[in-house]
Amino acid sequence: MADSLLITKSKELALQIIKVCNYVKQNKKESVLTNRLIRSGTSVGANI
Repeated sequence: MADSLLITKSKELALQIIKVCNYVKQNKKESVLTNRLIRSGTSVGANI
């Protein structure tokens, strides 16, 4: 079964959020907001 558009878009969003958060962590600017962004941004795909 092919992935639906919703699944594809949610995967892309999660990957982009992870990349941004990793970039912020590498520059030693990690904060509580970064951790929260990872949790909330990747939960979209889990809730589909």
